[in-house]
Amino acid sequence: MADQATHLRSEGDVNNTPAREEWNQQIQDDATQALLQRDADVFLHQSMSTPCLDSLEAAEGIYIQDTRGKRYMDFHGNNVHQLGYAHPHVIKRVTEQMHTLPFSPRRFTNETAVKCAEKLTDICGGELNRVLFAPGGTSVVGMALKLARYITGNYKVVSLWDSFHGASLDAISVGGEACFREGMGPLMAGVERIPPAVSYRGAFPSQDGSDVHYADYLEYVIEKEGGIGAFIAEGVRNTDVQVPSKAYWKRIREICDKHNVLLIIDDIPNGMGRSGEWFTYQAFDIEPDILCIGKGFGGGLVPIAAMVTKDKYNTAAEISLGHYTHEKSALGCAAALATMEAIEQEQLLEKTRNDSEFVKARLLQMKQQYPIIGDVRGIGLLWGVELVKNHITKDRAYDEAEQVLYQCLNQGLSFKVSQGNVIQLSPPLIITRDELTKALDIFEQAIAHVSNVKN
Repeated sequence: MADQATHLRSEGDVNNTPAREEWNQQIQDDATQALLQRDADVFLHQSMSTPCLDSLEAAEGIYIQDTRGKRYMDFHGNNVHQLGYAHPHVIKRVTEQMHTLPFSPRRFTNETAVKCAEKLTDICGGELNRVLFAPGGTSVVGMALKLARYITGNYKVVSLWDSFHGASLDAISVGGEACFREGMGPLMAGVERIPPAVSYRGAFPSQDGSDVHYADYLEYVIEKEGGIGAFIAEGVRNTDVQVPSKAYWKRIREICDKHNVLLIIDDIPNGMGRSGEWFTYQAFDIEPDILCIGKGFGGGLVPIAAMVTKDKYNTAAEISLGHYTHEKSALGCAAALATMEAIEQEQLLEKTRNDSEFVKARLLQMKQQYPIIGDVRGIGLLWGVELVKNHITKDRAYDEAEQVLYQCLNQGLSFKVSQGNVIQLSPPLIITRDELTKALDIFEQAIAHVSNVKN
């Protein structure tokens, strides 16, 4: 199946290949098959979701458990699982909130929402001290785009190819993955896309490995196009794990300042400690004009997201930037506040930085041993392992990556395959060193097996 249209395998779960069909058929459990069929009969089918991989009945700590009782270490978690699942502190705070103020109508405020916003601005530091909450990450991206238009008076936006900022019409307009725009017709006008800073197979590779010239391309587009109001990008691209240099991000910040372009950092998948810092931009010693967070912000329990900006941009009082029903959700804010408290109490930022060095060393050791691994890259507890057929041509090892996925699933390890050939490993930050070692052992066994088959 290596010749299958690459755009169908470029992102998300590979769910329409013979290997996937074989996986589905090997689930010899009547209850699971019945639930999967009921799911297929009642939900609208969509790419990257249908057919479902399995059915779940429980989730706790770093584990998800399927209907058959099989447990998987979850190294994907849709990026909500920084604290794993059913974290006791989050459960406690949300349960307490349910008994006092389960819902707060939008025109009212509440102590929990205010405390959550105050705590969020505290961990952001710098000038990021104004907050708006929303039900999900896609919504705050829309809010950020609206605010940028209002502040600058310019509606044009620059984004990166291969980026993901959500699935709504405005989000896919600025997103860089063509598969999300397919069949959608005209979208939001004024979006320019530039190549991302990619170290391994970038559009403009450099001899010395520098990536600053990718930032210079932004200035070229701003000067040529004119009327640019914002540049939106992930601090670190989550899906296939692309980590730009500090020099790249400092140059981006300089360019945005020079041309009065607002820098919007989308940290929805990576915020709340994934990088070893509260937010990825902090790892690069810069500060955005607008920060978008979500997913893990709600502790893997309650959907909540936030847009954070600077006091000097608090100028759109006559505009409804969000106007969401759950704008100051007491339950969502209770979960988010508990999440921030748990990360501090358990010193998970420091733990993540230590775990990062352990994972890096182990993966680089594998890269030396197994030629199928073309590249290893990551930050904190977010790592990408790119599988290739040939180190010179860098042909993507689609089938081999899929084999590794299903072998690991059989051994109790779940993760995402991105771009068809990049194994993305993002465990909960609470994972123990023994659990991390076990997961990497399972992964290496699958890599070794595929390498032997290949050879």
